[in-house]
Amino acid sequence: MSKPLSEVTVIAHRGASGERPEHTIESYRLAIEEGADYIEPDLVMTRDGVLIARHENEIGGTTDVAQHPEFASRRRTQIIDGESMTGWFTEDFSLSEIKRLRARERLGNLRPQNLPFDGRFSVPTFDEIMRLVQTANGRPGRNRPVGVYPETKHPAHFSGLGLPLELALLDTLRRHGYSEPGCPVFIQSFDARNLRQLRGMTKLPLVQLLEHEIGDLSDIARHADVIGIAKTLASVEAVAAAHAANLGVHVWTFRAENEFLPEDLRTGTDPAAHGNLEAEIQRYLKRGIDGFFVDFPAVGVRVRDAYISAVQPLHQPPTETALPGNKLQGR
Repeated sequence: MSKPLSEVTVIAHRGASGERPEHTIESYRLAIEEGADYIEPDLVMTRDGVLIARHENEIGGTTDVAQHPEFASRRRTQIIDGESMTGWFTEDFSLSEIKRLRARERLGNLRPQNLPFDGRFSVPTFDEIMRLVQTANGRPGRNRPVGVYPETKHPAHFSGLGLPLELALLDTLRRHGYSEPGCPVFIQSFDARNLRQLRGMTKLPLVQLLEHEIGDLSDIARHADVIGIAKTLASVEAVAAAHAANLGVHVWTFRAENEFLPEDLRTGTDPAAHGNLEAEIQRYLKRGIDGFFVDFPAVGVRVRDAYISAVQPLHQPPTETALPGNKLQGR
């Protein structure tokens, strides 16, 4: 039996990143206003041990650091998780220095509508994000708390620098009342070793991110509750196999631009033009997924809700039986 459709989770990928520069308070705020179930901050560390939200610890493409002559000498090359990267790295900056920078749109060629926001927003700390969540939870009429879906970025790299992410992450969640089982939290990572470490530190749901292959689901189920998989991996068979291993399935990432859509759902030939994102999301909902990451949360919520309204009457009401993914939703 599949899980109740009403539990399909909409995850705002880096906030409403199709409409505001990613990983900014304004991006998260807009995602919450648009009804996303979860907001997703990628977490890296500053030199003085503060968690901040950036897609990578290299910040040349997502901030205006290159326009700060006082930081020019900090541009360097290093090996991170086996790959050579050149740029400016968060671990070389204190939080006060990071706060002098301003966020920039990372995909300016595809999202020119976001460029006017360049320079307007600072780089948020995880604590600031959680304060935003608490403020949203306190608004009259809200019937459920905002979920958070943090990712530990390059945990082995930061641990090697004496800047482990895990305790700071869990402590921040604890201080904001998001640390107990049943709280709307998922912690995600590509690093299985990091998830095994976290499994011994918390009972919160953990998500194994996968990009190239599914792998051994029974082994993954020992340290994770969910697999977060690229769209190319999310076949009907893969979803069913994950559910059979008692793993939820969250799929990434749904974006509206032609550049990211299959050919049959594109509109025209401009890579930046918006195609039929709604139809793509519907295809994956029909495969039985438990949640999905989307850059345009309002679209994701609208499509999810419409799909549930159309399909739910065809299903029997949920029972008390433990269904695959039921314990994972924190809702």
